[in-house]
Amino acid sequence: MATTDTLPASDPVSFRRQADVLVVTIANPPVNALGVDVRRGLVAAIDAAEADGAVAAVLIVGAGRNFIAGADIREFGKPPLPPSLPEVCSRIENCSKPVLAAIHGAALGGGLEIALSAHYRLAVPSAKLGLPEVQLGLMPGSGGTQRAPRLVGVKAALDLMLSGRHAAAKEALALGLIDRLGEGADALPEGLAYAKELVSAKAPVRRTRDANALAEPETQRAALEAARAETAKKSRGLFSPMKIVEAVEAALTQPFDEGLALERKLFLQCIDSPQRAGLIHAFFAEREVLKAPETKAAKPRAIESCGIVGGGTMGAGIAVAMLDAGLPVTMIERDEPSLARGRAHVEKVYDGLIGKGRMTAEAKAAVMARFSASTAYDALADVDLVVEAVFEDMAVKKAVFAELDRVCKKGAVLATNTSYLDIDEIAASISRPADVLGLHFFSPANIMKLLEIVVPAKVGADVVATGFELAKKLKKTPVRAGVCDGFIGNRILAVYRQAADHMMEDGASPYQIDKAVRDFGYPMGPFQASDLAGGDIGWATRKRKAATRDPKARYVQIADRICERGWFGQKTGRGYYLYPEGARTGTPDPEVEAIIDAERRRAGVAPRRFSDEEIMRRYMAAMINEGANVVHQRIALRPLDVDVTFLYGYGFPRHRGGPMKYADTVGLAKVLADIREFAKEDPLFWQPSPLLVELVERGADFASLNQSE
Repeated sequence: MATTDTLPASDPVSFRRQADVLVVTIANPPVNALGVDVRRGLVAAIDAAEADGAVAAVLIVGAGRNFIAGADIREFGKPPLPPSLPEVCSRIENCSKPVLAAIHGAALGGGLEIALSAHYRLAVPSAKLGLPEVQLGLMPGSGGTQRAPRLVGVKAALDLMLSGRHAAAKEALALGLIDRLGEGADALPEGLAYAKELVSAKAPVRRTRDANALAEPETQRAALEAARAETAKKSRGLFSPMKIVEAVEAALTQPFDEGLALERKLFLQCIDSPQRAGLIHAFFAEREVLKAPETKAAKPRAIESCGIVGGGTMGAGIAVAMLDAGLPVTMIERDEPSLARGRAHVEKVYDGLIGKGRMTAEAKAAVMARFSASTAYDALADVDLVVEAVFEDMAVKKAVFAELDRVCKKGAVLATNTSYLDIDEIAASISRPADVLGLHFFSPANIMKLLEIVVPAKVGADVVATGFELAKKLKKTPVRAGVCDGFIGNRILAVYRQAADHMMEDGASPYQIDKAVRDFGYPMGPFQASDLAGGDIGWATRKRKAATRDPKARYVQIADRICERGWFGQKTGRGYYLYPEGARTGTPDPEVEAIIDAERRRAGVAPRRFSDEEIMRRYMAAMINEGANVVHQRIALRPLDVDVTFLYGYGFPRHRGGPMKYADTVGLAKVLADIREFAKEDPLFWQPSPLLVELVERGADFASLNQSE
């Protein structure tokens, strides 16, 4: 077989002729991103194919684990280097010889746009195809909005682009994204065989721009309008989703080249959007949080089995998360009725999935076969990791840890799920403090992605690394936190919730504050969140801290008055809102407004009006200032750790990147000026963070601290 290398193998794109097929291999580790050298290499390969009379077809494959996982997003925001990706896609599509893309692993974003530009597509079972640019505040910008609808129709194309999801190879075949599903794991031999078939059959060049999936305009228009209405309702002020709809409409109504020009125009608008900057910051930040000092310094311990102490809502949720990860789980409760309730909590989750058709009874039985329960701590003698998830009381937790110290094997990780309590004190109460770790799950623990890994003073580095490894197994996003009251998230929450309480007492209704926060991009406001979590939780915390509260500090008692009536939110049918007949969405409560009015009179407050803009200035200033304190005191390693905590645990709008990224966007000098203005009313509460002051004085921002780590 004659082979001719025309580019050195060290280049990210190499090509060689195998008989009459030019095999083009992309090798740009780790994911074959479409950087400038890859783009240049692809153009060179097509030029070589056109110039070589012995080449009858071109096969494009990826080396390593992926075809092409997307554009090189590190190039975004920088001066463009030719050739652009749209130019590469056009060059592939306009090739006079059949071009086949053989896909394994990821063909995402620009990677799928390259494949769509080829004339034929094959995928092996490992392939996943998608156009997920919306998740970065972007849209397909190299023909994806024009080629995909022509190939698979408006409905399927918009579903892929607006959801950002990945289609597996079988689905891609059913949709028409690919022409053939290979049987083997290796795309190269499968692709070569297909290419030779095409050559033997004298298969024509078949350009996606000429595909006819839009042949029924009325059906396609109906799908477009349905997607437009749904997107307007769901996108919550996001910029790029409606631009995607607009571009796909051009595929339906305009010639290909005009649609391509509009797509590029809209894509560049997305590139310039602050939302793009926020979403790309979030993308990189969630990867950076994995790089904790302990994960670099030590290897994790093995985790083959787990224990849970406590079968309440949180304990059961953690058990489900572990069972879903394939781990055997042993639950401990104080008596048989409590144990039965704990098991019922676990089974309820799986029964719900069965009811929705997302799980079979047989699959549930297989999962529950890995679940065991006991009232005796001795059942935990052989587990590798135990999570204590009992009542938030130091004495109760110390009693649990005394039992764990007694029964657990040497080397077992002993974790507490406390939200606020001092883990150093828990660790000091037993004989092996180096094995004690904080694992702060968020409710519901089987759904929420955030896992705060709280690092006490005497814990071993390998134990911390084990926490990160557990997060990976559970598909959680871990954030390293130091020990303090509330760690990263709840400590900051306590402060901005106080700011909200102050505004409520000063004249803003809880309903106006919640609406302003929702309009900012949160799924719910602070008072709705309190009702969802249960007002009694915050009430217990306030009572615990009452003895140490600064008597000079402002303390708003409205929440206490509501809790004293037994109104704890959704679970009791009323809190700040009314929840008639088990409703999930609350309605304003005139009796709560009367309580607020009475508390204002008691406190001697003359209520005033707040604009939504002023509400958010105060709300965000409190959040940012305490976030700066958390970084300054090394509770969080970097500002990005605060951002990820709030993106994954508290519903912070992802397109804003997190509170610290948002602060950089607004300008730290402006945030500091706001804090100093608010301090004229309450200098004790509004004390500027030393870190914020320092950064403003030297003209730096929070992003500079992310880079310095």
